[in-house]
Amino acid sequence: MKSAEDRFPASDPILPLLAHGTIEIQGRIPWSSNITFLVNVQVEGSSALAVYKPQRGERPLWDFPTGTLGKREVAAYWLCEALKWGLIPPTVWRQGPYGPGSVQLFVEAQEGVHFFTIEDDPAYHRDLQRLAAFDLITNNADRKSGHCLIDRQGHLWAIDNALTFHAEPKLRTVIWTFAGQPLPAEIMADLNALAEQLSPGSSLSRTLQRLVSQDELMALRRRLSWLIELGHFPDPGPYYPVPWPLV
Repeated sequence: MKSAEDRFPASDPILPLLAHGTIEIQGRIPWSSNITFLVNVQVEGSSALAVYKPQRGERPLWDFPTGTLGKREVAAYWLCEALKWGLIPPTVWRQGPYGPGSVQLFVEAQEGVHFFTIEDDPAYHRDLQRLAAFDLITNNADRKSGHCLIDRQGHLWAIDNALTFHAEPKLRTVIWTFAGQPLPAEIMADLNALAEQLSPGSSLSRTLQRLVSQDELMALRRRLSWLIELGHFPDPGPYYPVPWPLV
């Protein structure tokens, strides 16, 4: 079976390196809730640091099927690529030293910088709006402030996208800054274009079908249609669904 990377055209040249390079483990990342390794991936003189999360190292959760979290991270990457928003580091599903798992390009982030420190910075306003919309349609159950990284070049990256795509309502996020505000015209245009790309039988749909369940794919389409019809960022309601810890 071909990989998702082979079936869906890639815009980022780092993907072949992540998908086919030799993985050398540099060490375990101790603060992760699942078994996670910092690795060096190299092929033909090229190399990159990446984060490898083996499938068998996933901590069982009561509401997400065990063994699916890494594939959800890959699905989130491809969906974001389809939107052309560039918010999620390149991520692939492949065989590794401890079995199959996700491999994501490592982001060298600025220390101490996260969502709460950039929330009011106009330079990140539009990308944070995109991320808020992205988390709504992917039903992100764990968007913590610390999952928003700023690299050395000032680019915003969203990591830890494993708790996504559930068919039931699961949204928990710290990004409520834009609640009640209209969706910007360019974001609406991108969402409408995504709806066309997600039609049954499309290349994007075939890719996602190998990463999430059919019910979850249908729920993704429904959430996307709902947000387009709504036309604005929703209010959180009286209970403010946020993850814990917040950072």
